[in-house]
Amino acid sequence: MVARIYKPAKTAMQSGTAKTHYWVLEHEPSSAREIDPLMGWTSSGDMNTQVTLRFDTRDEAVAYAEKHKIPYQVFDEQPRAARPKSYSDNFRSDRVDGNWTH
Repeated sequence: MVARIYKPAKTAMQSGTAKTHYWVLEHEPSSAREIDPLMGWTSSGDMNTQVTLRFDTRDEAVAYAEKHKIPYQVFDEQPRAARPKSYSDNFRSDRVDGNWTH
């Protein structure tokens, strides 16, 4: 059972960066999920996939995995390119990315 240590990405539903300031340790599934023939739900006998641990730093997450002898992979965070944009740029007459239709 291998664990993943990573810093979560920003959610696509918001422009804010909440819940992205910590490191996460998650276990990868050790077996495939099964589909219940009656209800159609998916299930798994692997309880470790339900556990998500949060740490303030990457080093704390690695130290936890080493202390508990959990094999792990560390995925470094990808730098985000911040593109500052003004709301008024949507209404400029010299917009490059399309014509204003209304």
